[in-house]
Amino acid sequence: MNSKDIEDKIVENYRQDENMMILVFAQWCVNQDLDPVALYKQAYPDQGENTSLQQGVALTVSKQESEHIPDQTLLGVLSLFGNDDLAFVVNEVIQNRKN
Repeated sequence: MNSKDIEDKIVENYRQDENMMILVFAQWCVNQDLDPVALYKQAYPDQGENTSLQQGVALTVSKQESEHIPDQTLLGVLSLFGNDDLAFVVNEVIQNRKN
């Protein structure tokens, strides 16, 4: 593999991982009876429509069909990808649920 092929592979792997993070977020929202798009807009109000988020939402299943996603797992995944603003909003939801 030449350097361009390696670079392309790294970018593709990151994109796939990012899509998995989006799916985990969207499914966690569904499991919590939350709207993932609305929650995302709270974190990033100036950002336009997010096509990747729409695709992730389309891949979610009902909460009855889904495995449980622990809060800390979601927060860890968001942190891993530097989605600190979204992690902050999610953490607020978690704290409000506990109170």
